[in-house]
Amino acid sequence: MIEVRPGGRRRIDRVLAPGYTEGVERRSLGDVRALRDEAAQEETDLSYLRRLLHARIDIVRAEQRRRVEGGASSVVEQLAGILAVNAVGPATGSGRYQTMEPSRAEAHRRHVEALVSDVDLSDVTALSDGKLEDALRAYTAEEESVSQRRREVQVVVDRLNAEIARRYREGQASVDELLAAERAPRDSEEG
Repeated sequence: MIEVRPGGRRRIDRVLAPGYTEGVERRSLGDVRALRDEAAQEETDLSYLRRLLHARIDIVRAEQRRRVEGGASSVVEQLAGILAVNAVGPATGSGRYQTMEPSRAEAHRRHVEALVSDVDLSDVTALSDGKLEDALRAYTAEEESVSQRRREVQVVVDRLNAEIARRYREGQASVDELLAAERAPRDSEEG
């Protein structure tokens, strides 16, 4: 389960701290953008972790289905189809277009593997029904926790995006200023 630690040093602890968006209307536009970018990176990482969990849930469920239905082909033979179902099916939840790459992909992979450290999904056919059920329960509980945290982070991102949009709408910020600010670091590098 993903716990938020008050005063913690992790990004999720900062982003979900009660005061993270407090007073954003008085902060500089650059500060608000930096907060938004940090929160958006956390959303990207949580989305990646969620996708890892969904893949494992799908594999376990496919093996359970194969056993009940008496299917002849192994889950490994069906793997591409199993993983493609959610990739092309209808979206669930608050999916957003991600413009960032996960920053902690390897740590997320290790986290998911540690959830059920005694279950090796590379040969699900060798697992007992009980082990499969335990794995499914662990992965599902973690997915629910990750999804909840992701929704909380999305609220923060939305709050910060709304503040940025308000400033543009009310003329407190302009695209020209944004472009000039983006050009400044490049100009100093070239100079």
